[in-house]
Amino acid sequence: MSSALTLDLPSTADTEALGHRLATLAQPGDVILLEGPIGAGKSCLARAFIRSRLGREEEVPSPTFTLVQVYEAPGADIWHADLYRLTHPDEVWELGLDDAFASAICLVEWPDRLGTHVPPDALRLRLEAKGDGRRAVLTGGRNGLAKALAND
Repeated sequence: MSSALTLDLPSTADTEALGHRLATLAQPGDVILLEGPIGAGKSCLARAFIRSRLGREEEVPSPTFTLVQVYEAPGADIWHADLYRLTHPDEVWELGLDDAFASAICLVEWPDRLGTHVPPDALRLRLEAKGDGRRAVLTGGRNGLAKALAND
């Protein structure tokens, strides 16, 4: 088990900066599990990640109702999934996430809905309130993604 990296994010700009930094490090096959309560900043971080990876400002709607939004980005498609509305873990296969986990960069909000289908090498990024800002706790990740952030 890898050790956790804890980052204080005092402002929304700091949360967005983390999303941008992750976008520069992520590779096809990386799965980033965005954990935390409603309002913790999961979508904020995902939007910054996606815009950074696309290299342009773009409308990035929350996939709460569509469940998955796919973006064609240089080097790899980005799948942004919000699993909050799933009622059973096996429903992730109906969305095509199994293939996406292998070939795309996947940002998954509400990953607890995956049940036992969580990729073992996924990066867990938990956001929680800290004062007026947030704290991010990162563990795991393929190719030492959390470690790469720590060495930055």
